[in-house]
Amino acid sequence: MDLLQRTLRSIEPADPVIRQSARTRQDSLIKPRGSLGRLEELACRVAGMTRCLKPTVNRGVVFVMVGDHGVVEEGVSPYPQAVTAQMLGMLGRGRAAANLLADIAGVEILVVDVGSRADPATLPAGVVVAKVASGTNNIARGPAMSWGQAVECVEVGIRLVQEQHKRGLDLAATGDMGIGNTTPSAAVAAALTGEPVEALAGPGSGLPAACVGHKCQVIKRALEVNRPNPSRPLDVLAKVGGFEIGAISGVILGCAASRIPVVIDGFISGAAALLAARLAPAARDYMIAGHLSAEPGHALVLKHLGLEPLLRLEMRLGEGTGACLGMLLVKAALKLGAELPTFSEAGVSDREG
Repeated sequence: MDLLQRTLRSIEPADPVIRQSARTRQDSLIKPRGSLGRLEELACRVAGMTRCLKPTVNRGVVFVMVGDHGVVEEGVSPYPQAVTAQMLGMLGRGRAAANLLADIAGVEILVVDVGSRADPATLPAGVVVAKVASGTNNIARGPAMSWGQAVECVEVGIRLVQEQHKRGLDLAATGDMGIGNTTPSAAVAAALTGEPVEALAGPGSGLPAACVGHKCQVIKRALEVNRPNPSRPLDVLAKVGGFEIGAISGVILGCAASRIPVVIDGFISGAAALLAARLAPAARDYMIAGHLSAEPGHALVLKHLGLEPLLRLEMRLGEGTGACLGMLLVKAALKLGAELPTFSEAGVSDREG
């Protein structure tokens, strides 16, 4: 708990003065003002986050958090829970979709088992084992985890960011893997936003439309049984969340404390971002929405966070796939902002008037 409290105390809003200075500089670069659209605003936002007029990316890392969920026994996913461990192995061996997109984006992937049921002895060397427990409890019947475990999984994420920051991390992204995790994510989002469960719950990894109604009923039962307190984010996490959701929240908080931009992936990362924003409202300043997931609740989550997605590609895989593509855009925006000369530097005539 000490690490979490220290981290929360150290989070400050992004610097509006440097952001405005970056805006002024953007308007002096050799291009019509505003012609690079949202890439310009993205570069200005990152300047305010980092307190650097011309920020660059030297080392980007996608933190992929993995966990299992007891609520799977309620029939909320079309895939068996064994797939979590199988995909954990694929991610650790560099053979999943997120690994391929990370290669394209020129960033690294850190795969972390924070709460799966996989036997650590069976996992490849590429997986970091920081297991809080082997899966959560069934939220339809009681709390997902203890209060202490909720704090622990958040601190796992914070600690990992601190370790990577020492190794030059200057751009982060979030990712997830865990069969059934859209169910606790919807429960967390419903508890924190007050939005109807039906507006937040979707097919996840491919649940037939006829079964989504049952999933909604399971989520409502979880909220009724546990009665999470929206004014206490850790209570929400402990009662209806997941270990990977908590760890992603920790990554976001750790990035905000270290003034590192963090690209948020899809619905699961969005639920974690809601938790982070409730724990430290200024943490929103460091969040960049990589994409808009096809999962219906994601748009509502981003609305509550006040974030506009960089991409709308109808993706819903998770793993950090959308965030990888978002990181590529961040890198492009920063390279343009840092290396494009001004009119005066290039000896090019600016517009008149």
